[in-house]
Amino acid sequence: MKDDDDDSNRRSRREFVGSVAAGMLAVAASTVEPGRVTAQTSVPEFPYSEASIDDLQKAMASGQTSSARLVEMYTARIESLDRSGPMLRSVIQLNPDALEIAAAMDSERASKGPRGPLHGIPVLVKDNIDTADKMETTAGSLALVGSKPVRDAHVITRLRESGAVLLGKTNLSEWANFRSTRSTSGWSGRGGQCRNPHALDRNPSGSSSGSGAAVAASLCAVAVGTETDGSIVSPASSCGVVGIKPTIGLVSRSGIVPISHTQDTSGPMTRSVKDAAMLLDAMIGEDPRDEATRGVRVAWKGGLTAAIDPGGLKGARIGIVRNQVGNNPGVRKLLEEAIDAMKKAGAVPVDVTISTAADIGGPEFEVLLYEFKADLNAYLGGLGAGAQVRSLAAVIDFNKANSDREMPLFGQEIMEMAQAKGPLTEPAYRKALASCRRLSRAMGIDRALSQHRLTALVAPSSDPAWLTDPISGDHYLGGSSTLAAVAGYPSVSVPMGAVFGLPVGLSFFGKAFSEPILVKYAYAFEQLTRHRMAPRFAATVTPG
Repeated sequence: MKDDDDDSNRRSRREFVGSVAAGMLAVAASTVEPGRVTAQTSVPEFPYSEASIDDLQKAMASGQTSSARLVEMYTARIESLDRSGPMLRSVIQLNPDALEIAAAMDSERASKGPRGPLHGIPVLVKDNIDTADKMETTAGSLALVGSKPVRDAHVITRLRESGAVLLGKTNLSEWANFRSTRSTSGWSGRGGQCRNPHALDRNPSGSSSGSGAAVAASLCAVAVGTETDGSIVSPASSCGVVGIKPTIGLVSRSGIVPISHTQDTSGPMTRSVKDAAMLLDAMIGEDPRDEATRGVRVAWKGGLTAAIDPGGLKGARIGIVRNQVGNNPGVRKLLEEAIDAMKKAGAVPVDVTISTAADIGGPEFEVLLYEFKADLNAYLGGLGAGAQVRSLAAVIDFNKANSDREMPLFGQEIMEMAQAKGPLTEPAYRKALASCRRLSRAMGIDRALSQHRLTALVAPSSDPAWLTDPISGDHYLGGSSTLAAVAGYPSVSVPMGAVFGLPVGLSFFGKAFSEPILVKYAYAFEQLTRHRMAPRFAATVTPG
């Protein structure tokens, strides 16, 4: 048994972690325990359910549809599944300018041709990413309603330049799940409780819950999430989609409501690895406002899509991080099947143990508390004239004054712990940060890769989605996101199968800027196993 301090750290870390036809992508019966569906929700037919970026581009190029028509169709689907019917509550706001933007993209396509693969593609982005338009950027909090960012986040600028259409903002765990030690992932004061489309009483995981649920339910073509530790890969796993958490510095952090400048990043959430590669290619870029991106030059000829190779696992030496597997028997069974599949594809699996994974939680939480206060104060101080709050202290006061709306389920203990911290010059912060880097890099991922001559590591992304519990909070049982998150290294979660109808992902992670290798392996695994499955919108799923 762990002592009380270790248990507290583990629980606290849990909170910010979170968190073309369907038949073509059905999971093989040998790898799925389907479970018994109770009161499955009837959903309307949708011609672009499960459609990829390539599918949509072909449809627009042939005149079968247009970007404007896609916006209309996705908007109607959001109204029928998100605002009514299953009531997913994954979309927090629609962009009132989306149809106008799409029409402009259609005109440009007709006169000049498409800018690239994202031209005219409807994209949802998480509601902690700044958009200097008619939409709000609130991190799900009522305290930020009415505030207007003075400029787009750099990733939004990149998406606009690519020709993508911003369809709207997705719901999330409020403040990216860094508010309370007993929060409920997917809940925000502004958006309510987001639901898992595979089983509506199950949690979508956080904090990019809305992005994961919306993509899974085909409410958009692709979506953007953000992660500090697990907030892309965990909801990707729970919602049965692909998520990429990039290397820190590959994608700009500017214009994103922060937790931690050493761990925060945005990343793609999609229904396929190829779509994720296309979306991430569009997001990458040097930003003068983010020093971590300075000097970043992507030397990957053809971008990440050039790494797409169905035979990409042949000869790959991949470490199976056995002490990150967890105890769920269904997940362990899926992992063994995944290992067998990789072997058949020519990979060489090697069992490894990274002992430092158990020691990271304490120093990581300390770092996040310090950085949250410093980084959030800087972000709030730069908001436009309409901002209600300008500091973490003001957010805490707002929540107290509006506790009936902001704290009906859980409090703000983490915010209060962060407010009590001093500046980033304090020895306690510097010591914790040095420990994080040593444990996750030199003694963690780097050592495992070098010692065993590996090109990547794998482990289950998380256990199956837990029952949403607004009374007691999350029942998060574990995952493998922390090593890569703390190191600032990339990870890719891809569907690995399902346990009683609940999706589970497999994470590929490795050294800094190894995204092409990870995408190559994840794509090959995806094509080999075809584990992506469309959600059933079941009221609940039980064994049987």
